[in-house]
Amino acid sequence: MKISKLLNKNYLSIFIILFILLNSFVAAEDEPVDIWNLEKKLEENKSEIILQDNDISVNSTIQIQTNQSNEFEIVKGNKLNSNNINLAGLYDPAENGLTIDMWFNSDGNEIVSIFKRINKIKLSNDAKEILDIALLTNSYFPKKNISEDKFLNYKTDYLIQNGNLELIKLYLLKNQNNSNNSKLLRYYVEEYLSNSDLENACSIFNEINLLNDDYLTKFKIYCLINENRTEEAQLQFDLMKELDFNDEFFEKKYNFIMGYTSDDEKQISEKNILDFHLSHRTNPQFQYIPSKNTSKIIWRYLSSSNLLENIDEIDLEDIEKLSLIEQATHEGNYSEKELLDLYKRFQFTINQLLSVKDTYKLLPTVQGRALLYQRLLLTKDPEQILDLSSKLKDSFVSENIENAFKKELSKMLGKINVEDIPSNYSTFYTKNLINQNPKKSKIKINNKIIYQSKLLNYFKESYNIKKVEKDTNDLIKSIKKNKNYFVSTKDLMLLESLQSDGVKISKKYLKLFQFNQSDIPTDLQLLINNNEIGLVLLRFVEILGEDEFINLGSDTIYFMVDALNRLNIDSIRNNILLKVLPLKV
Repeated sequence: MKISKLLNKNYLSIFIILFILLNSFVAAEDEPVDIWNLEKKLEENKSEIILQDNDISVNSTIQIQTNQSNEFEIVKGNKLNSNNINLAGLYDPAENGLTIDMWFNSDGNEIVSIFKRINKIKLSNDAKEILDIALLTNSYFPKKNISEDKFLNYKTDYLIQNGNLELIKLYLLKNQNNSNNSKLLRYYVEEYLSNSDLENACSIFNEINLLNDDYLTKFKIYCLINENRTEEAQLQFDLMKELDFNDEFFEKKYNFIMGYTSDDEKQISEKNILDFHLSHRTNPQFQYIPSKNTSKIIWRYLSSSNLLENIDEIDLEDIEKLSLIEQATHEGNYSEKELLDLYKRFQFTINQLLSVKDTYKLLPTVQGRALLYQRLLLTKDPEQILDLSSKLKDSFVSENIENAFKKELSKMLGKINVEDIPSNYSTFYTKNLINQNPKKSKIKINNKIIYQSKLLNYFKESYNIKKVEKDTNDLIKSIKKNKNYFVSTKDLMLLESLQSDGVKISKKYLKLFQFNQSDIPTDLQLLINNNEIGLVLLRFVEILGEDEFINLGSDTIYFMVDALNRLNIDSIRNNILLKVLPLKV
């Protein structure tokens, strides 16, 4: 923004400062100045001047730069080293038809309340997609009844829960001044380290400004050592010590890895994943037996580093250890195949195998599952396979370890012909069969029905509005000939969306339709009236819940589309329409 109009009292100050700057070039070089090169230098290096004036309420940065006609232009911006964050996010608002002030009018109490409700729901993919847009779009912060830190924390918690490390990295790089980035950065580096990927864990420290956080500084120091940048590591360590850093465990490991001490350090710390990794790295004979109290992240580290006990060496009499293995399998630290191989090691009598349906209930649950699995391996009959596998799955589910028998169950079910599935097992079969190669459906155009017609193409890609208008009226003219045609809610959704985008329906056809009949809930209408776009999207997430758009009733979809039309959020609206309207084959 040009500020020449705003700084009438400062012209003299600006020229004085420019004069001082020009003289500073002379003093610095101590040689004649090439005045013909000065303009070039100004073009290559933007000079920043900080002005303070009674007419300006905050410090401003004045950037002096040249435009294409080589005239000087003074541009106002916020002070570059300010700690005040004005906005945060990842996506350009325009990508989804949103605005940068989408949260500005919202009450923090309402935001907190709706997040409490959303956090209790296992969201569908469509709900997650809307939440992703709502939270990660670049926007100003809400100003009423919520702090910036608390609002930022919702973004951080979402990113951590989502677990997409590439997305987290992009967010961290784009929002380096966020005050609560320590939590997100810590999650990022620990996730990579828990998967024994030290390279990716460390690489981000070369791209991001390190925050004032002892743990992350220790992590960076270790990364520098690992990259043979020992002098930099020593400098960082010395700076920490000057700030009264005190961590006896880390200092011992640091001195050992740097070669300052030769003591064979055997101490193991589970305090965090970095300490645990250092315990492993500094001990060539490292051994660790996890327990039920071992954190999930250390379990993952043990698994990815091949430090878990071999299944073949597990004592079958140790029921507690066997239960621990099942839990670890559920969490992905042992493979399902390893667990099932463990089950095959149990010894059962012929009678136990023959009377499995009664016998497994009398055994400890681990042995009962082993018996069911062994009997399952001995049968070829589809109905018996379904019966035994369903009992085995139910046994896992009853102890909240259902993921320990998921992929292998799907493989078994995949070997059964669909024609051989009894009706009483069809739900179990469908629910547990993982489709490895889902077929991509294509939109089939049907010009006999408005909401399945070629008008759908408009929502996939941009078309000349006049062409769409002609196509719309031509289609309605054709449809009108069918005296039995019933105008559906989906037809109204499509036509009202076209009208919202500027398509004019001929007056002679308007009487065929009863437009604007959607029943928008009162609370949602109030948010629309107040232009609270962020909260509207959160309400959509809550309404969807565990459902996909395709599973919602037409009336619900209708008022959601109507709301988006009123707010001119075309991109999200188009995606919804293309999910629920077309005939797909």
